[in-house]
Amino acid sequence: MANGGTASGGATGSGTTGTTGTTGTTGTTGTTGTTGATGATARVEIGSRSAGRVVGSWRAAWLRVEAHWTWYRRYWRSSLYSSGLQPVLFLAAMGLGFGSQVEAGPATGGLAYVHYVAPALLVAGAVQNAIGESSYPVLSGFKWQQDYYAVTATPVTAGQLLGGQIIWIVLRVGIACVVYTLVALLFGAWLNAGALLVVPIGVFAAVACGVPIMAVAATTYNEGERFAAIFRFLVMPMILFSGTFFPIEQIPAAVRWLAWISPVWHGTELARGVTLGGLGGWPALGHLAFLGVLAGFSAALARRYFYRRLVV
Repeated sequence: MANGGTASGGATGSGTTGTTGTTGTTGTTGTTGTTGATGATARVEIGSRSAGRVVGSWRAAWLRVEAHWTWYRRYWRSSLYSSGLQPVLFLAAMGLGFGSQVEAGPATGGLAYVHYVAPALLVAGAVQNAIGESSYPVLSGFKWQQDYYAVTATPVTAGQLLGGQIIWIVLRVGIACVVYTLVALLFGAWLNAGALLVVPIGVFAAVACGVPIMAVAATTYNEGERFAAIFRFLVMPMILFSGTFFPIEQIPAAVRWLAWISPVWHGTELARGVTLGGLGGWPALGHLAFLGVLAGFSAALARRYFYRRLVV
């Protein structure tokens, strides 16, 4: 009987212990686990609000511009020649040096050669700067520095990154155009206040030429050999034979259409129209429409290629 009691008591004790242990463990574990999970969720939510907040499109684009500006304000002297001095030296050589041997006549609209060539050189210089900024520097963001991948790993999208690049080109080219305009004023290259409109025209033409090169850069996977061909066989002929130094009427009629499809020619006609006159309203709208369509179509194409390379 004693043994049975002990066994019964032991069984009862075991059962009590097991129930208590199970209840205590379940209660403690359940409460602690729920509390821990809730705390972790709260921390994740707080962290998401502080570190993963999606910024607006304009703000995201300007963050990229801020990165460019941080670099530029330290190394602007290295680009001083290409940005501002090269077009000025070209103006001095062609407008004053060579231009002193060119007599005013029908080809120049009866004006001195420096007045004829000054607005065209601003557009040509702006286009060259924009294409330079849109080629190897953009390819570097994809291939060498690969900072584009780091940017798009944040809430900044590939489209916003492209927008920042375009805004940066507008600012960079705009600064160069303002410098050129002020220095050309010292040469007596401007006849009226229409020179103030040459700056936005030059920037507009530069964007229309630079954005297509961004699309090309986004589809380039080698070392960028194609850019050398673009500079040699596209940019230089476009500068030389788009009415920069002489009217396109002097180009043989069989190849004159090449000048008509050149964005440099459209920009040059607009720049000369606001400074020298002689450009009607409808032709001006036609030039603006050509540059606008080229810039818009190229931006859509570049955006697609940026997403394809950085996201998909």
